[in-house]
Amino acid sequence: METTKKTRVIVGMSGGVDSSAAAALLLEQGYEVVGITLKLWPQDCLSRAEDKCCGPQAVTDARAVCHKLGIPHYLVDESESFQKQVIANFAAEYKAGRTPNPCVICNEKLKFGALLDRARQLGGEFVATGHFARLEKSANGRRTLLKKGRDPLKDQSYFLFSLRQDQLARSLFPLGEKTKLDSRQAARDRDLKTADKEESMEICFVPDNDYGKFLEASKLAQRHRARLSTCRDR
Repeated sequence: METTKKTRVIVGMSGGVDSSAAAALLLEQGYEVVGITLKLWPQDCLSRAEDKCCGPQAVTDARAVCHKLGIPHYLVDESESFQKQVIANFAAEYKAGRTPNPCVICNEKLKFGALLDRARQLGGEFVATGHFARLEKSANGRRTLLKKGRDPLKDQSYFLFSLRQDQLARSLFPLGEKTKLDSRQAARDRDLKTADKEESMEICFVPDNDYGKFLEASKLAQRHRARLSTCRDR
Protein backbone atom coordinates (compact mmCIF):
# COMPACT_ATOMS: atom_id res chain seq x y z
CA MET A 1 0.00 0.00 0.00
CA GLU A 2 1.34 3.44 -0.93
CA THR A 3 1.90 5.70 2.04
CA THR A 4 1.54 9.48 1.96
CA LYS A 5 4.70 11.29 2.97
CA LYS A 6 4.09 13.68 5.85
CA THR A 7 5.17 17.30 5.69
CA ARG A 8 8.18 17.79 7.93
CA VAL A 9 8.14 20.82 10.23
CA ILE A 10 11.08 22.05 12.30
CA VAL A 11 9.87 23.54 15.58
CA GLY A 12 12.06 25.99 17.47
CA MET A 13 11.96 24.60 21.02
CA SER A 14 12.81 27.21 23.67
CA GLY A 15 11.97 24.99 26.63
CA GLY A 16 8.83 27.01 27.35
CA VAL A 17 5.16 26.13 27.34
CA ASP A 18 4.29 27.83 24.04
CA SER A 19 6.84 26.07 21.85
CA SER A 20 5.94 22.82 23.60
CA ALA A 21 2.24 23.29 22.86
CA ALA A 22 3.03 24.27 19.27
CA ALA A 23 4.99 21.06 18.70
CA ALA A 24 2.21 18.94 20.22
CA LEU A 25 -0.52 20.58 18.14
CA LEU A 26 1.41 20.22 14.89
CA LEU A 27 2.10 16.58 15.62
CA GLU A 28 -1.62 15.94 16.12
CA GLN A 29 -2.40 17.81 12.92
CA GLY A 30 -0.47 15.14 11.04
CA TYR A 31 2.89 16.82 10.51
CA GLU A 32 6.24 15.11 10.97
CA VAL A 33 7.75 17.22 13.74
CA VAL A 34 11.41 17.72 14.61
CA GLY A 35 12.42 19.89 17.58
CA ILE A 36 15.50 22.11 17.51
CA THR A 37 16.84 24.21 20.37
CA LEU A 38 19.30 26.94 19.48
CA LYS A 39 22.27 27.32 21.83
CA LEU A 40 22.75 31.05 21.76
CA TRP A 41 25.35 31.82 24.40
CA PRO A 42 29.04 30.96 23.97
CA GLN A 43 29.46 30.40 27.69
CA ASP A 44 27.52 28.49 30.31
CA CYS A 45 24.33 30.31 31.30
CA LEU A 46 24.30 29.11 34.90
CA SER A 47 25.06 32.66 35.99
CA ARG A 48 21.73 33.68 34.47
CA ALA A 49 18.23 32.45 35.22
CA GLU A 50 18.18 28.79 34.27
CA ASP A 51 14.73 29.00 32.72
CA LYS A 52 15.87 31.55 30.15
CA CYS A 53 16.02 30.42 26.54
CA CYS A 54 19.82 30.27 26.72
CA GLY A 55 20.03 28.28 29.94
CA PRO A 56 20.74 24.58 30.50
CA GLN A 57 17.33 24.05 32.09
CA ALA A 58 15.65 25.29 28.93
CA VAL A 59 17.54 22.71 26.88
CA THR A 60 16.65 19.97 29.37
CA ASP A 61 12.97 20.92 29.30
CA ALA A 62 12.84 21.07 25.50
CA ARG A 63 14.48 17.66 25.25
CA ALA A 64 12.05 16.21 27.81
CA VAL A 65 9.04 17.55 25.89
CA CYS A 66 10.33 16.09 22.63
CA HIS A 67 10.91 12.74 24.33
CA LYS A 68 7.36 12.81 25.71
CA LEU A 69 5.96 13.57 22.26
CA GLY A 70 8.15 10.93 20.63
CA ILE A 71 9.89 13.34 18.25
CA PRO A 72 13.60 13.96 17.54
CA HIS A 73 15.37 16.81 19.33
CA TYR A 74 18.58 18.53 18.28
CA LEU A 75 20.71 21.17 19.98
CA VAL A 76 22.29 23.53 17.44
CA ASP A 77 25.11 25.90 18.40
CA GLU A 78 24.42 29.38 17.02
CA SER A 79 26.33 31.23 19.76
CA GLU A 80 28.77 32.91 17.38
CA SER A 81 25.97 34.26 15.19
CA PHE A 82 24.05 35.38 18.29
CA GLN A 83 27.08 37.30 19.53
CA LYS A 84 27.72 39.01 16.19
CA GLN A 85 24.17 39.70 15.06
CA VAL A 86 22.19 40.21 18.27
CA ILE A 87 24.52 41.15 21.16
CA ALA A 88 26.76 43.42 19.08
CA ASN A 89 23.73 45.15 17.57
CA PHE A 90 22.17 45.59 21.02
CA ALA A 91 25.30 47.29 22.36
CA ALA A 92 25.82 49.42 19.25
CA GLU A 93 22.25 50.70 19.26
CA TYR A 94 22.46 51.78 22.90
CA LYS A 95 25.79 53.45 22.20
CA ALA A 96 24.13 55.38 19.38
CA GLY A 97 21.39 56.61 21.71
CA ARG A 98 18.68 54.31 20.39
CA THR A 99 16.61 51.67 22.19
CA PRO A 100 17.04 48.32 20.41
CA ASN A 101 14.70 45.36 20.33
CA PRO A 102 16.98 42.31 20.25
CA CYS A 103 14.05 39.89 19.91
CA VAL A 104 13.25 41.34 16.47
CA ILE A 105 16.83 40.78 15.31
CA CYS A 106 16.97 37.31 16.85
CA ASN A 107 13.77 36.29 15.08
CA GLU A 108 14.90 37.61 11.72
CA LYS A 109 18.50 36.38 11.78
CA LEU A 110 18.31 33.21 13.88
CA LYS A 111 14.85 31.77 14.53
CA PHE A 112 13.70 32.40 10.97
CA GLY A 113 17.16 32.63 9.43
CA ALA A 114 19.56 30.03 10.79
CA LEU A 115 16.68 27.76 11.81
CA LEU A 116 15.27 27.85 8.27
CA ASP A 117 18.70 26.87 6.97
CA ARG A 118 18.73 23.90 9.34
CA ALA A 119 15.22 23.01 8.22
CA ARG A 120 16.41 22.81 4.61
CA GLN A 121 19.30 20.57 5.65
CA LEU A 122 16.88 18.25 7.45
CA GLY A 123 14.36 18.19 4.63
CA GLY A 124 11.88 20.36 6.51
CA GLU A 125 9.36 22.40 4.54
CA PHE A 126 8.37 24.74 7.36
CA VAL A 127 9.67 26.29 10.56
CA ALA A 128 7.23 26.72 13.45
CA THR A 129 7.42 28.55 16.77
CA GLY A 130 5.17 29.28 19.71
CA HIS A 131 4.61 32.92 18.76
CA PHE A 132 1.10 34.30 19.14
CA ALA A 133 0.72 35.59 15.59
CA ARG A 134 -1.21 34.58 12.47
CA LEU A 135 -0.47 34.26 8.78
CA GLU A 136 -2.90 34.77 5.90
CA LYS A 137 -2.58 34.81 2.12
CA SER A 138 -3.32 38.04 0.31
CA ALA A 139 -6.40 38.22 -1.93
CA ASN A 140 -4.34 37.39 -5.03
CA GLY A 141 -2.45 34.65 -3.19
CA ARG A 142 0.92 36.17 -3.99
CA ARG A 143 1.89 37.45 -0.56
CA THR A 144 1.89 36.06 2.96
CA LEU A 145 0.41 38.57 5.39
CA LEU A 146 1.46 38.77 9.04
CA LYS A 147 -1.53 39.33 11.35
CA LYS A 148 -1.97 39.90 15.06
CA GLY A 149 -2.60 36.89 17.29
CA ARG A 150 -6.19 36.39 18.42
CA ASP A 151 -5.23 36.92 22.06
CA PRO A 152 -4.83 40.72 22.40
CA LEU A 153 -2.90 40.28 25.64
CA LYS A 154 -0.26 38.01 24.08
CA ASP A 155 0.00 39.18 20.46
CA GLN A 156 3.64 38.90 19.33
CA SER A 157 3.34 39.95 15.69
CA TYR A 158 5.41 43.08 16.43
CA PHE A 159 8.47 40.92 17.11
CA LEU A 160 8.10 39.38 13.64
CA PHE A 161 7.52 42.52 11.58
CA SER A 162 10.92 42.39 9.86
CA LEU A 163 10.51 38.88 8.43
CA ARG A 164 10.78 38.70 4.65
CA GLN A 165 8.23 37.12 2.37
CA ASP A 166 10.39 34.04 1.80
CA GLN A 167 10.59 33.57 5.59
CA LEU A 168 6.87 34.09 6.22
CA ALA A 169 5.94 31.70 3.42
CA ARG A 170 7.77 28.88 5.20
CA SER A 171 6.57 29.66 8.72
CA LEU A 172 3.79 28.23 10.88
CA PHE A 173 2.30 29.70 14.06
CA PRO A 174 0.05 27.02 15.62
CA LEU A 175 -0.92 29.29 18.54
CA GLY A 176 -2.06 32.21 16.42
CA GLU A 177 -5.74 31.49 16.95
CA LYS A 178 -5.31 30.56 20.61
CA THR A 179 -4.86 32.25 23.97
CA LYS A 180 -2.16 31.77 26.57
CA LEU A 181 -4.64 29.76 28.63
CA ASP A 182 -5.23 27.52 25.61
CA SER A 183 -1.49 26.99 25.30
CA ARG A 184 -1.10 25.95 28.93
CA GLN A 185 -4.15 23.70 28.74
CA ALA A 186 -2.82 22.01 25.62
CA ALA A 187 0.43 21.25 27.47
CA ARG A 188 -1.44 20.01 30.56
CA ASP A 189 -3.69 17.75 28.51
CA ARG A 190 -0.60 16.08 27.07
CA ASP A 191 1.22 15.93 30.42
CA LEU A 192 4.13 18.09 29.25
CA LYS A 193 6.47 19.26 32.01
CA THR A 194 6.46 22.85 30.76
CA ALA A 195 2.68 23.30 31.23
CA ASP A 196 2.98 25.50 34.31
CA LYS A 197 6.43 26.91 33.67
CA GLU A 198 6.79 30.59 34.54
CA GLU A 199 6.97 33.02 31.63
CA SER A 200 10.16 34.88 30.82
CA MET A 201 9.22 38.49 30.06
CA GLU A 202 12.59 40.24 29.99
CA ILE A 203 15.48 40.12 27.53
CA CYS A 204 16.90 36.64 27.84
CA PHE A 205 20.59 37.57 27.88
CA VAL A 206 20.58 40.45 30.39
CA PRO A 207 21.09 39.17 33.97
CA ASP A 208 18.73 40.71 36.54
CA ASN A 209 17.47 43.11 33.87
CA ASP A 210 20.52 45.30 34.57
CA TYR A 211 21.25 46.80 31.14
CA GLY A 212 24.05 49.08 32.33
CA LYS A 213 26.02 46.30 33.96
CA PHE A 214 25.53 44.05 30.95
CA LEU A 215 26.66 46.71 28.47
CA GLU A 216 29.77 47.48 30.52
CA ALA A 217 30.62 43.76 30.69
CA SER A 218 30.06 43.47 26.93
CA LYS A 219 32.40 46.42 26.34
CA LEU A 220 35.15 44.77 28.42
CA ALA A 221 34.63 41.46 26.63
CA GLN A 222 34.89 43.19 23.26
CA ARG A 223 38.17 44.82 24.27
CA HIS A 224 39.48 41.45 25.44
CA ARG A 225 38.58 39.81 22.12
CA ALA A 226 40.26 42.66 20.25
CA ARG A 227 43.47 42.20 22.26
CA LEU A 228 43.46 38.45 21.59
CA SER A 229 42.95 39.07 17.90
CA THR A 230 45.86 41.54 17.85
CA CYS A 231 48.14 39.06 19.62
CA ARG A 232 47.26 36.31 17.13
CA ASP A 233 48.03 38.61 14.21
CA ARG A 234 51.54 39.38 15.45
